[in-house]
Amino acid sequence: MSNFGKVAVLLGGRSAEREISLKSGGMVLAALQRKGVDAHAFDPREHGLEQLIARKFSSAFIALHGRFGEDGTVQGALEYLGIPYTGSGVMASALAMDKWRTKLVWQAAGIPTPRYELLANDSDLPDVMQRLGLPLVVKPAREGSSIGISKVATVEKLGAAFALAREHDDTVIAEQFIAGSELTAGILDDDALPLIRIEAPQGNYDYHNKYFGNETKYHCPCGLPAELERAIQSQALAAFRMIGCAGWGRLDIMLDAQSRPWFLEVNTIPGMTDHSLVPMAARARGIAFDDLVLRILEAAHVG
Repeated sequence: MSNFGKVAVLLGGRSAEREISLKSGGMVLAALQRKGVDAHAFDPREHGLEQLIARKFSSAFIALHGRFGEDGTVQGALEYLGIPYTGSGVMASALAMDKWRTKLVWQAAGIPTPRYELLANDSDLPDVMQRLGLPLVVKPAREGSSIGISKVATVEKLGAAFALAREHDDTVIAEQFIAGSELTAGILDDDALPLIRIEAPQGNYDYHNKYFGNETKYHCPCGLPAELERAIQSQALAAFRMIGCAGWGRLDIMLDAQSRPWFLEVNTIPGMTDHSLVPMAARARGIAFDDLVLRILEAAHVG
């Protein structure tokens, strides 16, 4: 694998998702090394990005989750340095990280996404609940891994949920709750992978249940009729492209009681841990983890 040159696996970083990034990056690094790639860990919290040039890295596999990794900032720096990197570009990364602006694009394009309102200190919270219905979901606009998210069933708890979300972001969304099945659609090389249906304890797919618990059940095949699964995969790919994403990623979807999909968000650098969903969907397609990592690296680009 000498044709890849010296590869930096960017991991860790400064976001609230540092712990998960270290796990993802560690697994990516091990996979590349098993494939014979000259890959090395590189933590931007510990080393300035100029060290990528000084240490003569040829390309970067980005395994940084959240801000300063998934939001277009490191992508812009790598483009300035002329270093090819994996995943989506600057614009798509920044847009996908912002759940509010992602919704604006999807709404304009006719991609179904739950109704929402922006919350501010002077918001009339009872009126918001009246318009969106109960329960609803309160979330920071620019965080991942369910950080700062609350499901709210009473007006008395909405204020606390807003305060929690504001700890992580100045922009906070109150979103219509869609009751139904939770799905995820992985994207690889401009192709939608098999859907995964997620069955979390008490329907709570939170930070712990995503990465550390063993009670969440993952169904792949997802159990949907083949025609419906294909239709959702096609719509997922359209939603991915509409944000300008490329290479690989994952979309989170709710399927309501009428079998209608509702798109929640795009993840441009999904987890690559032993609990992660894109590797699971890839396995269902017959792609082993090490081969998945290599295919992602092969699509590295500048701009």
